[in-house]
Amino acid sequence: MTIRNLSALLRPKSLALIGASGQAGTLGAIVLDNVLARGFTGPVYAVNPHRLDRSGVQWAPSVGALGQAPDLAIVMTPGETVPGIIADLGALGTRCAVVLSASITAGNGLRQAMLDAARPHLLRVVGPNCLGIIAPHVRLDATFARTPAKPGRLALISQSGALVTAILDWADMRGVGFSGIVSAGDMADVDLGDLVDLFAVDPATDAILLYVEGVTDAAKFLSAARAAARMKPVIAIKAGRSPEAAKAAFSHTGALAGSYDVYRAAFERAGIVLVDTLTELFDAAEILCTSRRTAGDRLGIVTNGGGAGILAVDALAGAGAKLATLAPATLATLDARLPRGWSHDNPVDVIGDAGPDRYRDAIRAVLHDDAVDALLVMNCPTGTTQAMDIARAITSEVTTAAHGDKPVLACWLGDANAASVRESMADAGIPIFATPDDAVRAFGYLLAARRARLALTDAPAATRELTPDIAEARRIIAHVRAEKRTAMTEIEAKALLGAYNIPTVRTRFAAVVEAVDEACAWLNPPFAVKIVSPDISHKSDVGGVVLGLPDHKAASAAACAMEMRITREHPEAHILGYAVEEMCERAHPHEMILGIATDPTFGPLVMVGAGGTAVEILADKVLALPPIDDAQARALIGRTRISKLLAGYRGEPAANIDALAAALDALSAITVDLPDIVELDINPLLIDANGVIALDARIRITAEPQTVSRLVLRPAPMEWASTLATQNGLSFFVRPVRADDEALLADFFAHVSPEDLRFRFLTGLSIVDHDRLAMMTRVDYRRTISFLAFDEDRKTVIATAMLAADPDRTRAEVALTTRADMKKKGLSWTLFEYVLRYAKAEGIGTVEAIECADHDAAIRMEREMGFTAMADPDDPTVRIVRRVLVPAAGAS
Repeated sequence: MTIRNLSALLRPKSLALIGASGQAGTLGAIVLDNVLARGFTGPVYAVNPHRLDRSGVQWAPSVGALGQAPDLAIVMTPGETVPGIIADLGALGTRCAVVLSASITAGNGLRQAMLDAARPHLLRVVGPNCLGIIAPHVRLDATFARTPAKPGRLALISQSGALVTAILDWADMRGVGFSGIVSAGDMADVDLGDLVDLFAVDPATDAILLYVEGVTDAAKFLSAARAAARMKPVIAIKAGRSPEAAKAAFSHTGALAGSYDVYRAAFERAGIVLVDTLTELFDAAEILCTSRRTAGDRLGIVTNGGGAGILAVDALAGAGAKLATLAPATLATLDARLPRGWSHDNPVDVIGDAGPDRYRDAIRAVLHDDAVDALLVMNCPTGTTQAMDIARAITSEVTTAAHGDKPVLACWLGDANAASVRESMADAGIPIFATPDDAVRAFGYLLAARRARLALTDAPAATRELTPDIAEARRIIAHVRAEKRTAMTEIEAKALLGAYNIPTVRTRFAAVVEAVDEACAWLNPPFAVKIVSPDISHKSDVGGVVLGLPDHKAASAAACAMEMRITREHPEAHILGYAVEEMCERAHPHEMILGIATDPTFGPLVMVGAGGTAVEILADKVLALPPIDDAQARALIGRTRISKLLAGYRGEPAANIDALAAALDALSAITVDLPDIVELDINPLLIDANGVIALDARIRITAEPQTVSRLVLRPAPMEWASTLATQNGLSFFVRPVRADDEALLADFFAHVSPEDLRFRFLTGLSIVDHDRLAMMTRVDYRRTISFLAFDEDRKTVIATAMLAADPDRTRAEVALTTRADMKKKGLSWTLFEYVLRYAKAEGIGTVEAIECADHDAAIRMEREMGFTAMADPDDPTVRIVRRVLVPAAGAS
């Protein structure tokens, strides 16, 4: 279940406090006092067996005695009573409850009993063991926090009640307001994904703050975050950076994929901006709840202190920002308005004695410059002017002048200086900071939110066509499992890599020392000999690798010595044999590591970085949640430190990045095709100008066969690519959309008639812009899919159909467009029917189409397909066409 029945959290019309009390100091009394003190305007019911007389409260001895169902219930009774109370609320008709009560755990059975009581009524439960909720816009504070929350446009979702109280204190001091605050507690039912979805569609919320201790349903959470981040910034702080989970890792990849790094990679794919400290979270909150979006990273600075301006410039690089280059016209305007001794550049130093008029002239000129995306106004306290007078001039200019949507930040150096103008700045929507570092870092959060949003809609996309031998890879896995092993030998691991066209060094297997000589006969010297044992993961650590052996005699001798040493020092290790390899001698190679690791929360990850025996010491690696495409693979490589060496330097040739990206593409495909693989390690992977080659590999599989994908980001369901035929005999190819299909779709819509564009988008369009195309191509396949129909050459799109489901996947909207010259051939019917088949397979209950009232052909076809058409009560020019595919049941 997702946001079904959660709207009462933000706008309840009535409230029941189960366990409200008149005994001072108790939980029930504190929550009741907060509710009354904040002035919730709806009916408030206090449920307690003991009579409670309070002005503005209606008392009831039990839930059953309420008579009518409250929109929202706050439960504060002992844990053992909660399941029964939830059952009574559900029977009464309440559909949302917040359980503050503790001691409701899986261990004592109360958690499951509570969920069992809620399920028949589709009653949603926030908590248990939480602080409560605050909805300032309806004057509701159902918490036991000390500090009230002001109304605003910032949402806070926290897994820590204590952190909520700290943020409330901070926000109260700075005048920051909230659209809603939810303490998620133990998340027995409503989890982070549900709450992100709730605030994503809340029109009173401009940005979402998250305090995360752990994610439960990772796929749902990331899907919700991706949807939200397209519309508004999502900023998170993740508690716990301990690398303890890496201690028992099987491979180098597993050891390098620490939990915090995994969260960072996951949040990045979802468009979440991750901050590391509470101070950073507060700074991000302050600027996100007051500032407009920025169109770019070029910052203009106006200051009355040259040193302060220099400090701000120094901080730009760390924030991912740039110093704007002022246009000649701007400089000329400033020359005419400012004293001769001004800085004549950005930062614009208006000199220490600057008064309100000089500040006003400077910021007006800088904001009018098209090369400036945002403005930072700084003030160092002096004895010649009053900070408040300057602040009034700035707020007046910013709020009345036509400067577009450029964000303006202020830095009044010194706490007292900043405090004196904080209120007036906040009223004008200007965030204020006490140091240059804080101000520039805050601008960095605007940029980070912009980059996160653009990463979901504008990042380069490219697909590499792969031709793996999946059947051979599965055969190798089955063979290993048949021998009741989970660790592949190096020989088997290299064979599996070969099935995905990852080059590996030529290797032969020798089961005993005596067979090493024969293995060498198939290879070219010099040789390398490695131990093959399921009990030895890191071979070099135990003397299980000997390199540079000149001939077969040296190889045999090395294997013999290796066997004696390992048998003596590691008698528990079962030796299967020896891998005999050709030494790979290249003039200018770099050692890389590529791998797959599995996180208990976010599933498989891919990794790339600097490799070799010092891989942990170098700690140069980048993680990503698969699947990734070729453009994303290249971007990952570019984020490693070693990528600077791979680009070539001082006469050294550049490495073959395309070959490295191809290997990463192959690993991504392995995570999609082979859910049995839990760890894969290629270390080292040599790369030079000629390509890549894997020198060593290790792979671990699950003990039992896996038939269900473990990916939390759903790949394109290419199993739904198919050749279809209409009743008229037209044959066409259909496949799910990919992120790199934008140009194909743009060309398709360029050949669609204006009338058909109006039918498709319900408005007059001449060109389908990038934003609309991105909505159709950069999709989250968990919720949305576009199908492209191609003509026989599979190069030209002749029809498209988009299916977009709501978060709980009970309802989806479909939209279909067919090229004019392909109409009346059965194409629309066949494609629509295929989409409905997909929707039913996905368990979507109801499919709707929103049609223009005059789109007779579409409405007639949909009626023939079993849809029912009805007028939209809010718009007489629109028809809602609906068909039930699967009878309603509980949401998944």
